[in-house]
Amino acid sequence: MRSVCSVAVELLKPGAASALRVGADMCKELRTKVLSLLPPTAQQEGRTDGAEILGCTVKALKEGHVVAVPTDTIYGLACLAQNSEAIRKTYGIKGRNGHKPLAICVGEIQDIYTYCKVKVKKELLGDLLPGPVTLVLERSEALNANLNPFTSLVGVRIPDHAFMRRLCQMCGEPLALTSANISSHTSTVDVQEFQDLWPNLAVVVDGGPIGDQSRAGSTVVDLSVLGKYSIIRPGCALSSTVDVLERKYGLSEDSGK
Repeated sequence: MRSVCSVAVELLKPGAASALRVGADMCKELRTKVLSLLPPTAQQEGRTDGAEILGCTVKALKEGHVVAVPTDTIYGLACLAQNSEAIRKTYGIKGRNGHKPLAICVGEIQDIYTYCKVKVKKELLGDLLPGPVTLVLERSEALNANLNPFTSLVGVRIPDHAFMRRLCQMCGEPLALTSANISSHTSTVDVQEFQDLWPNLAVVVDGGPIGDQSRAGSTVVDLSVLGKYSIIRPGCALSSTVDVLERKYGLSEDSGK
């Protein structure tokens, strides 16, 4: 890890110079890399958008570090789900209760079948993912036993965000994912909102302000009971999610939960 924050001029977003100067000064001491995704309108001919940032972020994850990333809903903290020490770090950074679970994030629908036991049709997964939905399913033996050891279930996400999907694909294993904020504090939609966490992170990926300003996060739905669903968190996609579950697939709400 270099001692100075790597913020390449050609990767900076217009209008973010002053904020990133603050970040760069901070990074000189913190050994944190703050990297801004190149906006599509500013792509240079022959340059692969975000390729350098993807490589840097994958390297940090593979080395067991925790990173901050944009998603389709809010900013998140991510680490390798199969790395028990990285999971411990993530809980410490957030000050999160050890009995509150972390979700996992994968790049493709077929990856879900490796780490979860799926009781719904694959078409249902395709109707909800990628998107702002977290599906709670029974975990499989392939998932790290030290991730949420207190439950047989796990929430799984495929954000509708090109960078996040590619990041998971390049890592070749699931990411543990949680919101980028101190536990119980407000969710964040801009990297400047969680600057106090930067000292503990190897990489902060700045994807710009996230469009969904509701800060509601993903809709969390439990699909672990055959033929039933249970809403754990309404989130930002409740209506459309329930419509798919009930109208198209005939699932009924689990009143027992």
